[in-house]
Amino acid sequence: MNKSITVIGSTNTDMVIQTHQFPHPGETVIGKNFVVLQGGKGANQAVAASRLGGEVTFVSMLGKDDFAQIARKGFEADGIETKFVYETKEKPTGVAFITINHKGQNSIVVSPGANQCLGEKEIDSSVKAFEQSSILLVQLEIPVPTVAYVLEIAAKYGKNVILNPAPSKNLELEIYSNLYLITPNETEASELTGVPVNDVDSASEAADIFLIRGVKNVIITLGDKGAYFKNSDESFLVPAQLVETVDTTAAGDIFNGALAVALSEGNDWRSAIEFANKAASIGVGKLGAQASIPFRAEVDKLVHH
Repeated sequence: MNKSITVIGSTNTDMVIQTHQFPHPGETVIGKNFVVLQGGKGANQAVAASRLGGEVTFVSMLGKDDFAQIARKGFEADGIETKFVYETKEKPTGVAFITINHKGQNSIVVSPGANQCLGEKEIDSSVKAFEQSSILLVQLEIPVPTVAYVLEIAAKYGKNVILNPAPSKNLELEIYSNLYLITPNETEASELTGVPVNDVDSASEAADIFLIRGVKNVIITLGDKGAYFKNSDESFLVPAQLVETVDTTAAGDIFNGALAVALSEGNDWRSAIEFANKAASIGVGKLGAQASIPFRAEVDKLVHH
């Protein structure tokens, strides 16, 4: 079985501060802990897939700076293939400023930097990784035309692509028709379909719109309610694991990385989503993006309880 996964996406350095409450415009609040951590949706998903048992190649763009070297060392420590992680002099490595309140909710400002420079040239140079992979996983912290080009190349090679449409952006209809799976959360599903998603019925309605647009399979994550799956044959809700939440920053990224691994291992939809839910539930109990991503043994332990 081919367990190779290629993740195409962003790398950021996260600057995280914890505070009791988010400041209102013009207000200054005193924070508690401050940490600098590795993040970016693409990088988080690559690390998650690798720690959870996938054979991962990452395609990304860094600046030529200290943040880039730290990120690259982290990827290598996690066993990720980095020969398609490129560098540019044009912009610095992406950064994100993350504020976390006492409920574990987050507020994030991202400066994409070098992530904006990942383009068709780099995708063409990475085709060998695409050819060897069973699944491609992509998000929207890189330019949408680059995502569209990834889908075009993937279609040529008959590869299954998972799009995690985060952060939500307007997408051309042909993007949907090339998708094996789309994995929005409630907010993203609402923005992309125009259906206000907040429960199973509205998730079903939104999923129908994605299916009509040509997506083969849809998973809408509903926070603590779980994850809703729908395709032309079946639909169901997989309940979430109830845990104490410390930081939700990388929950969606862990879910997507875990999902890619479970699917590459040949699991059916329900068990793949159960595995992804369990991995994400461990992650929200810890602070930070990549720092909170669990290893396979932690999830397997939870599975066997």
